[in-house]
Parts: sequence; structure tokens; C-alpha cells
Amino acid sequence: MNPNPRQLTLLSVVQTQGSATVEQLAERLDVTLQTVRRDVQRLADEGLLKRFHGGVRAPGSTVENIAHQQRESLHAEGKARIAREVAAAVPNDCSLILNIGTTTEAIARALLSHSGLRVITNNLNVATILSANARSEVIVVGGVVRSRDRGIIGEAAADFIRKFRVDIALIGISGIEADGTLRDYDYREVTVSQTIISHAREVWLAADVSKFNRPAMVEVATLSQIDRLFTDAPPPEPFPTLLTQAEVRYQVALT
Repeated sequence: MNPNPRQLTLLSVVQTQGSATVEQLAERLDVTLQTVRRDVQRLADEGLLKRFHGGVRAPGSTVENIAHQQRESLHAEGKARIAREVAAAVPNDCSLILNIGTTTEAIARALLSHSGLRVITNNLNVATILSANARSEVIVVGGVVRSRDRGIIGEAAADFIRKFRVDIALIGISGIEADGTLRDYDYREVTVSQTIISHAREVWLAADVSKFNRPAMVEVATLSQIDRLFTDAPPPEPFPTLLTQAEVRYQVALT
């Protein structure tokens, strides 16, 4: 499915709060109860929400992410804004690592007009996108290809990345918890992401607002290991304080 803007807002509200009643959603979205129930049913049928009597909650799995195709359409407009903001900050003639995720894929599309980039990636989708740019070079990490999203994971991928030290790591994440930890689902992916972070001079995190307070099983890093955060809406509490304490510069991409 391709959620409409109202449904994306509904998803964002539920993901931020964890759960909501039908009445709360109707008031927040300024629509009828019938409209909310119809939207909730459609989103629940796609596995994006879980229904309970009188309300709805986020799927809440800490062990498995939602499908890549579903993630591509979720918050697509916000991810595009983030991607444009990131691309505007990336200079020509620098070295990058991009990891797995639909946000980093959006960033790859936004980087197509750059020149002189040397990009290392464990994301075959990113490699496919950026290989169309003859003015830059793409290096693909070796390792096991995860079929559901074409990400390259495992120790072999981490070993390959250890050969390099790049100017900027551009990373996505599955969730940022209220204790300031960045989390993901697959420990084999986490090993690669941790290696990426440790082999970059600067680490830039790109995360739409739905990632705040979203649970996942495996710790990747903490906010203190991030230099810059790009997001599409003001982070909810307690994240502004956490970001300030961690000395993370953050930018909200509004256009």
C-alpha cells in the first residue's frame, strides 16, 4: 500500500505514543471516527498497526523490522526532505559509507548530482542507485546478502569495512530509545553498523521522527557517538535534552 498523508500522520502519532484510542486519533486528525476506523483497518491489514478493543498500538516487535517495501512508503515524504538536507551538507570530493535502510537509499538518490564521491556501502540498493553517477565511485562490501532488503551483513562485511576510514558515515537506524541508545533488529547488521561508526571521522544519523521511542532488540551505539542528526520533525521529549547532553547537532528538514 501507499499510505496517504493522513494515514502517515496516524502512524506517526501511534508510533510516537506507542498506542492511541480511536477517539484520540479522530480528535488529533480532525476527522470522523468512521474515517479513523477505516484507516486503522487498512493499516492493520498491512501489518503496520495492531488493533485492540477501542484503539490501536504500534506492532512493537523488538526482534523483527517491518518489510522493506512497507518501509519504503512509510514517511516517504519526510525521508525525501531528510535526504535533501543531508545531500546539501555533503561536500563533493569526499569519502562516505552508507549503511542499510530506506532512508539511506533516499539519501543515495539525493547524492546523484554530486561529483568526486567515493562511496562504500553494504546496501545493494544504494550501490544500484549511485552506480548511475559516473562522476563518483561506488565500492560494494562483501558478505552475506539478506534477501528481504538486499543488505550485506555479517563478519565478512565488517572485516571489509575495517580496511577503510572515511570522512562521513551516513547511517540509518531502526529505533532510538529514551535512554539515548540506537537500536536495530539483526545482530549481524549491528556488527557492520558498529564497524562503520568506528571507521568514520564523522557520523551523521538520518532518522525520521517515527524512529524516536521505537524499540528494537540490539544496541548499535549511543547518541554520544553521533556528530549530527537529520530528522523531519522536532524530536519529542526527552530527546532534545539528550541530544544537547550528547553534543549532537541536529537539523529538522522542513522543506
